[in-house]
Amino acid sequence: MDNVIILAGGQGKRMKADIPKPMFKVLGEAMLEWVIGACEGSGLSDICIVKGYKAEMIDEYLNGRYETVLQAERLGTGHAVMQARTFMEKKPDGNTLVLCGDAPFIDSKTITDSLALHKGNGNAVTVITSKVQNPAGYGRIIRSESGISSIVEEKDATVEQKKITEINSGAYWFKTADLLESLKAITTDNSQGEYYLTDTIYILLNKGKKADAFISENPNVVLGANDRKGLLALNKVAREDIINRHLENGVEFTCIDGITIGRDVIIGEGTQILAGTVLKGKTVIGTGCVIGPNCIIENSTVGNDTNLNYVQCYDSKIDNSVKIGPFVQVRPGSHIMSGVKIGDFVEIKNSVIGEDTAVAHLTYVGDSDVGGCVNFGCGVVTVNYDGEKKNRCVIKDNAFIGCNTNLIAPVTVGEYSYTAAGSTITDDIPPYSLSIARARQQNKENWVAEKKPYKDMNGEK
Repeated sequence: MDNVIILAGGQGKRMKADIPKPMFKVLGEAMLEWVIGACEGSGLSDICIVKGYKAEMIDEYLNGRYETVLQAERLGTGHAVMQARTFMEKKPDGNTLVLCGDAPFIDSKTITDSLALHKGNGNAVTVITSKVQNPAGYGRIIRSESGISSIVEEKDATVEQKKITEINSGAYWFKTADLLESLKAITTDNSQGEYYLTDTIYILLNKGKKADAFISENPNVVLGANDRKGLLALNKVAREDIINRHLENGVEFTCIDGITIGRDVIIGEGTQILAGTVLKGKTVIGTGCVIGPNCIIENSTVGNDTNLNYVQCYDSKIDNSVKIGPFVQVRPGSHIMSGVKIGDFVEIKNSVIGEDTAVAHLTYVGDSDVGGCVNFGCGVVTVNYDGEKKNRCVIKDNAFIGCNTNLIAPVTVGEYSYTAAGSTITDDIPPYSLSIARARQQNKENWVAEKKPYKDMNGEK
């Protein structure tokens, strides 16, 4: 069986943040997660994470998804792989893929195709490489007639070797048994005084084993980041790549300023994404929509022909032909059904809004089940928290909620019922009723002249 070792023990001192380097984010997602996702996408699920600096943060992030081992001392890539020896010994007859947890652009196709070459040629080791214009800083691939002869690190390379443009991505396929055996032979006899994983290639060749390199079609597989500038560059590469992918699928971008789209986001053809929009997580956008400007949509589903303007939506569902905004927040657990219109400065939380309902401006609807064709006036509030628990409001089809109505949950408003403006509703309203819950108006004549509360009769203070 084939398995994976991901090296995630780096500190990233130049990042100027106290977290493991693989936990820094590209497009809002940890670099480690990008690498894990590529493995899962290629059908590899037997994964071991080698942790080091701030190891507890790696454990907390993974939450038991995969096995982890600790590299207590940072003595090189070979030393890191040594920590996973017990993991490999469980399945010594398969192949092991070694990846860097801070090189997020390894992709499933590269993993799958390189494994096919590895197995097809009977290689003991297959190095995943890329050809670049500027190879500075990377290990160089030294080739022979039969494959590769070694990998030379930048600091150990000669002037001629530094001219080589084929570079090491830091990703390798090994026959597991050969890797276990060669790890016993590597030493720290180099300029860094570390155990180089690349030394296993020389060791395996000396034993008559086969070594070769797979040149990835993806030039970005080698990219990583050592500082904030490098991290910004990774985000730029990922952002442009994803936008280009959506352009090819028929998504419209008239301006890409401030647009960030996660790698798992799906967008239907004919949809327009406007400036400042951020789409994150497992978000799905339908066809013919207008999203933006300045929307944030996370882990949510949006139907077809929907228009969202200055909307923040989290962990919710919005159906077809919905118009929302501007300045609206849809909080987790909400379902906005087809044909709904939501005006400016509205917040929806953990609620169902039925078909063709209209929610006017300056309104809060929380923990509520709202029917279809309901009309909300301005300033309506569902008062759903009593200090101990959340209660739900039920508003039936075709109800009319007058402006500045407070609905004190739990309460039910019957179908076709009305509430008078300014009412505070504490009891259920039967269907086809008008509920008035406010004090009668009183006018106290000459009160100002007698009391003079803050102004004289001439309007001066």
